[in-house]
Amino acid sequence: MSLLEKLLGRAGKGTLDPGAHHDPDPRRSAVLRQAAAVLLGYPDGQLLERLPVLRAALAEVGAADGVAELIDWFTARPLEQVQADYVQEFDLSRRHSLHLTYWTDGDTRRRGEALAAFKQVYRAHGAELDAAELPDYLPLVLEFTATVSPEDGWELLQRYRPSLELLRLSLRDDGLPHHRAVALVCSTLPGVSPEDREAVMRMAGYGPPTESVGLDPYDPRLLPLTERNQG
Repeated sequence: MSLLEKLLGRAGKGTLDPGAHHDPDPRRSAVLRQAAAVLLGYPDGQLLERLPVLRAALAEVGAADGVAELIDWFTARPLEQVQADYVQEFDLSRRHSLHLTYWTDGDTRRRGEALAAFKQVYRAHGAELDAAELPDYLPLVLEFTATVSPEDGWELLQRYRPSLELLRLSLRDDGLPHHRAVALVCSTLPGVSPEDREAVMRMAGYGPPTESVGLDPYDPRLLPLTERNQG
């Protein structure tokens, strides 16, 4: 039994059973995950300085073309405007939440159990968190997976694969090039990414979605809570 399964139990509806870890190209996966961690983070001067190195690393593994549009998004305008757009899209809107458990648990008390499990996974590897960020913050999970524990990090990503795919589709449908970075992450995981939200729901163990009058179609509450959260 894996550490995450000990902490949270077996995956229920809304999440996936990760299965056995297998990565045919761990170096490529590490590069893609580390690159995505940077590209999905808050844009500052340090991020811009890292872009040439990041582009070169992605080119070495044949993945630079996929994020060219996103790199242009960071560099084509003044940094202050890029930062304002990032805050609007990722901090002030729930449509593109970078917190994996928010897509499955929303702002419920049960979410605390999942966040505590993330923390314990990190601490089991001696990784201490910055108190300013929640442990399910995707760039943090990606950096942990790329640099600390590919196995346990992979399990976190795969267990919350429906959250990743919903984020990717939301970014894509809203015309934000950040969906390319999420697609890089998904490409390091088993299987093909779903084409639409209905396919994600089936992946997560649900049938066709029911109509939810009055809710934003991107509201993460539309992804039913996992079985452990019912009641």
